[in-house]
Amino acid sequence: MSNKPGIPRGTRDFGPEVMSRRNYLFDTIRSVFQTYGFQPLETPAMEKLEVLTGKYGEEGDKLIFKVLNSGNFMEKMVANDLQEHPGKVAAKISEKALRYDLTVPFARYVAIHKNELNLPFRRYQIQPVWRGDNPQFGRYREFYQCDADVVGTDSLVCEAELIALVNEVMNRLHIRYELKINNRKILTGLSEKIGAPGKEADFCVAIDKLDKIGKEGVEKELLERGFSDASILALQPLLTFQGSNEETLQFLNTFLAGSEVGKKGLEELETVFQLVSAMGCTPNLVLDLTLARGLSYYTGAIMEVKALDVSIGSISGGGRYDNLTGLFGVPGLSGVGISFGIDRIYDVLEKLNEFPDSALGGIEVMIGWFDEDQKNFALSLLYQLRREGIHTEMYPDKAKIKKQFEYADRKKAKWVLVIGSDEMASGNLTVKNMLDGKQDRCTLDEFIARIKQ
Repeated sequence: MSNKPGIPRGTRDFGPEVMSRRNYLFDTIRSVFQTYGFQPLETPAMEKLEVLTGKYGEEGDKLIFKVLNSGNFMEKMVANDLQEHPGKVAAKISEKALRYDLTVPFARYVAIHKNELNLPFRRYQIQPVWRGDNPQFGRYREFYQCDADVVGTDSLVCEAELIALVNEVMNRLHIRYELKINNRKILTGLSEKIGAPGKEADFCVAIDKLDKIGKEGVEKELLERGFSDASILALQPLLTFQGSNEETLQFLNTFLAGSEVGKKGLEELETVFQLVSAMGCTPNLVLDLTLARGLSYYTGAIMEVKALDVSIGSISGGGRYDNLTGLFGVPGLSGVGISFGIDRIYDVLEKLNEFPDSALGGIEVMIGWFDEDQKNFALSLLYQLRREGIHTEMYPDKAKIKKQFEYADRKKAKWVLVIGSDEMASGNLTVKNMLDGKQDRCTLDEFIARIKQ
């Protein structure tokens, strides 16, 4: 057995350079959240298992990471438990789980703190989540989400604002994108119109996989879920239809004739398009009839964002949920939210080489010195530069100047101040520009002014 340390599959270490880039993403998204009036919130990494289960659909529930009970986690089990359904065993040995997303914990928070909140309540949350998924490029078992939600209003202005927010984030990050939108009420209406009323949950789970398993795969899954051949035949126009947003709306208007819930979803969608237009925002918005999003708590608009220049799956998604807080005993609070997958967005920017130089980490200034006589002088410069907000480091050990310059280069320092006896005596510092290799001399005040320009 090897003693070489490792980490679990689907998790990663992040070194300083990667963290600098990730912080650039966090800061960019957080800035947009705050511009749109969202307030920060954090919830625990663990939730009670009962809080999470039943909120994500059957596919999602399978991916929840359960946490074994503390102490003797087997103490509640009896001999024949192992012969019965695995779920019975899990319920006895685990009462907690790592959060699967940030939306359900947010709904739980709202249910607990409703009387303290100023409704409508707008919150953003940037924290890791965990899913027992099969790790692959763009899919991890531990990853960060950046969520923004509004709860306590059913106004469709919120959907329009979130679309504008996505557009702002993507523009700031220089990502060409497509924001697909649909409405769960439309999907419910479609399920009715193909002769499968009441089976909208199964319908959504299957049709949501169209990109992954193709048209034939969706048809096969629908058959396995009890849909008739007639229903699948009636679905064909939906699976093959292509057209502009206006043409799709016209198609739906005809197809959904007679479905009250379907027509309601169509009206909501048309209103959202109108509100986005009224803002003057011009997002790349595409009405996708087959967009379903597998999470079962959505009840209205659903959205998914994909990068156009990198094949990686969705990098953002969200939607309207009317009943989520009702599951925690607080009915009547409608909510809508959007979530950004920071890890996939990172991979997109890395593939496109779109990280700015400022996101590469490093320092602005490094101070090098020759002898112990110059150390205290260098320390005083270090303090003064940092007091001016300049990212500065001093080489801690007495070493050859070549070694100090090599260190500065690895730290991506833009400038190196070299302190010798002459610099101490005259107050004129030797300054080397690490970007172009040029070297000159100036006072500390002149150097600070140069940097701040």
